[in-house]
Amino acid sequence: MAKKFVVASGKGGVGKSSVTAGLCYALSDMGCKVLAVDADVGLRSLDIILKTDSHSVFDWGDVIRGNCLPEQALSSASGNICVLAAPMRFSPEYTAETVRAMIDKYDKGFDFIFADAPAGISEGFRLACAMADEGLIISTPDGVCVRGAEAAGASAEEEGIKSLRMIINRFNRKGIERKHLLNIDDTIDFAGVRLIGVVPEDIQVLFCFTGGKPLPKRSDARKAFARIAKRLTGEKSPLSPAK
Repeated sequence: MAKKFVVASGKGGVGKSSVTAGLCYALSDMGCKVLAVDADVGLRSLDIILKTDSHSVFDWGDVIRGNCLPEQALSSASGNICVLAAPMRFSPEYTAETVRAMIDKYDKGFDFIFADAPAGISEGFRLACAMADEGLIISTPDGVCVRGAEAAGASAEEEGIKSLRMIINRFNRKGIERKHLLNIDDTIDFAGVRLIGVVPEDIQVLFCFTGGKPLPKRSDARKAFARIAKRLTGEKSPLSPAK
């Protein structure tokens, strides 16, 4: 059975989709089969980030409505990664029960499934939670986004997510030293979610993921995603980019 995670945030712009993509690449490099599910109905972006937008024909809404077989909705990205695109509009047929039944069709074919939730705690967020058992809350180290992370974590628990971990994204040591950003300990305390990893600010994320390319091996963010991927598979790995 696949390990199923919802990737969520309280605020937009924290890099939730880029973190999802980074983890998919890192786990694929480790030999894991990964499914990236875009749960952001109407505003999907994972197909662009993982460069499957040119050959995505169906989406998970088509699977629910019976317009295609489950395997026909999958688009292959690089390595061992497949993408399941989000529908372009909501339908009354999309409920917690139907999306859960839909995602179960892929359970045996993958090691990891990531549901990339829309920002905030809307209906799309609840559908994304229905696709998962565990949660990854993404936040940047600033007060506004950390408050949003706290709300997203609480809402995910209300939706039945059993285990939550936080990833601090776009970590900038100079910003912390100048008191512009929160340090790691304060971010954890204010969000109220246990830490699983820290991803440093890295301009390569913008350059590569907007062009549908994996990060270069020298990228600090790629190294951070590799550390987090190891922790997701049960291996020991440092939390901090400084280690």
